[in-house]
Amino acid sequence: MKRIFEEGGFCVLFDLDGTVTDSAEGIINSVGYALEKYGRKVQDKEELKCFVGPPLQRQFELYTGVSDKEGEKLVAMYREYYTTKGIFENRVYEGILEVVIKLREKGVRTCVATSKPEIFARQVAGHFGFESCFDFIGGSLLDGGRVKKAEVIEYVLESCGVKDRQRVLMVGDREHDILGAKEAGVCSVGVLYGYGSRRELEEAGADYIAKRPQDILGIVEHYILNFGQPSR
Repeated sequence: MKRIFEEGGFCVLFDLDGTVTDSAEGIINSVGYALEKYGRKVQDKEELKCFVGPPLQRQFELYTGVSDKEGEKLVAMYREYYTTKGIFENRVYEGILEVVIKLREKGVRTCVATSKPEIFARQVAGHFGFESCFDFIGGSLLDGGRVKKAEVIEYVLESCGVKDRQRVLMVGDREHDILGAKEAGVCSVGVLYGYGSRRELEEAGADYIAKRPQDILGIVEHYILNFGQPSR
């Protein structure tokens, strides 16, 4: 395939947690720390996998039934552990960076669009050495702003000057990635190697499904070659 990122070329947005990195250990340990400090005993850490991917405060509210203000307190407790230890209890999925590099070699612009606070997303990218694999790393704000996936996608596209939504693909592992892509008017790729199930992704309306990181490359090539004709 020839280089295609000239003006008006294609752009692929990647979620971070569950798509580029397997961050479950750090997130679960941070959530467990926050819940226990709040007085909620954690019986089974497997239950906390639901925190990997979705906006954090909203997930605390759903999980515990607390108010917005109490959700903010839980997020602050979470960050006590996450900022010193949890952020590094993480690993890059095997094969994903090779996919990103190959896309860039073909002229595709690559960016990160995550509900994780941008400052933490950039710290993770720096720690694991993949900052240079992406043209832009965009995320939420520490004060809870810009946390919805559609808002993050809009922010990344605006920051990168991307105007043609038909030339954009959002890659993520949870339903909020897919629903956010729909709201922003871009096509989506749901990945099965992260923390969302096929059923979750298909019910959210994913345009494509990737079983492995390597499948993303073929999907992007197919989308470009059949431009504007998404299929499952």
